[in-house]
Amino acid sequence: MTMQAELSYVKPGLALVLAGLLFGIFLGASFGINEGAYQDYIATGVATHPELHDDSSRDRIWRYAQRAHFHATGIAAFSIGLILLVTVSSMKKGLKSMSALLIGLGSCYPLSWFTMFVLAPGMGRGPAHEHVLTGMFTYLGVGGLLAGLFILMANLFLGLFRE
Repeated sequence: MTMQAELSYVKPGLALVLAGLLFGIFLGASFGINEGAYQDYIATGVATHPELHDDSSRDRIWRYAQRAHFHATGIAAFSIGLILLVTVSSMKKGLKSMSALLIGLGSCYPLSWFTMFVLAPGMGRGPAHEHVLTGMFTYLGVGGLLAGLFILMANLFLGLFRE
């Protein structure tokens, strides 16, 4: 089977990973182009809702945006490698697709940090951390990545799920 045919099974997961990589790259580039817009967004929210914040809020909220960038690019980098391993594995075609898609969902995790960045100025750090969107992105991203990795490791090391 050609590499193009093998890649066809993992394309949805690979697309998610590449979208996550682009998110991280564009976020980092936007920091370089206009970091002030991020800082102003935080400062305005903290000034509007001073009762929700303490002296460390500005720095910690800015760190949420940075973590979104770092996690997006980092998770994408190793997820591309994992999906390439899925592609060349002996897994059944349907499980290749499922495993790659689950690994690709790992790209949702950085969105939890970005969600906290967006929400925290207006609602406080604690409520932003516990918000339903933050939790959804966290569980979807971490859960998907771990499930996809489990399937891959079960195939590679235990010989399960073979064609």
